[in-house]
Amino acid sequence: MIKVADLPGVIPVFPLPGALLLPRARLPLHIFEPRYLQMLDDALKTPGRLIGMVQPNEVEGRKGNGLHTIGCAGRVTQFSETEDNRYLITLTGISRFRVQTEVDGFTPYRRCEVSWGGFDRDQGRTEEDPTFDRPLFLDLLGRYFAAQSLSADWDTLKEADDELLINSLSMMLDFDPEDKQALLEAPSLSTRRETLVTLIEFTLRGGEGELMQ
Repeated sequence: MIKVADLPGVIPVFPLPGALLLPRARLPLHIFEPRYLQMLDDALKTPGRLIGMVQPNEVEGRKGNGLHTIGCAGRVTQFSETEDNRYLITLTGISRFRVQTEVDGFTPYRRCEVSWGGFDRDQGRTEEDPTFDRPLFLDLLGRYFAAQSLSADWDTLKEADDELLINSLSMMLDFDPEDKQALLEAPSLSTRRETLVTLIEFTLRGGEGELMQ
């Protein structure tokens, strides 16, 4: 585990809509664009091997760098190269960060100056959700999977610890990028679970009415 004091002040960022990385979770990625191949090569040469995942935030007429303020950095923990010079990698979430400013430079990919303050939970132990009603949640999830024609390994879901279950579903389920951002920014595991439940219920209602946060 990388200590906060050892985290760099500038990291490469990968703006990928809908791709959510959370602390202690794993995100598989397929890297093939030349600029991101360069980003990966450069990251692998650094001690931390960090890449920051961040959601684009591009709204016509809005000033700024077109990125959401909060992202999550991951360490490259697995990678393999294909015969056509593409990479299959896995990022393991280290900590969320707050974008301070974009750094000008000569790299084809984007880099940002970031702050790691305010995300102490990310560097601590695995989080628990003390008010988690797992049977009720799994019943809701079952209705969602049926409505979306999805299958699941229910034995694994029943046995997974709170953080693994909630974070894995937050990353895997097909929500809009803005909803993914809300899951990322949740200050605690309990809040993330509540947001996830709200999104699932909203989907089951067919997206009617206002989405309450």
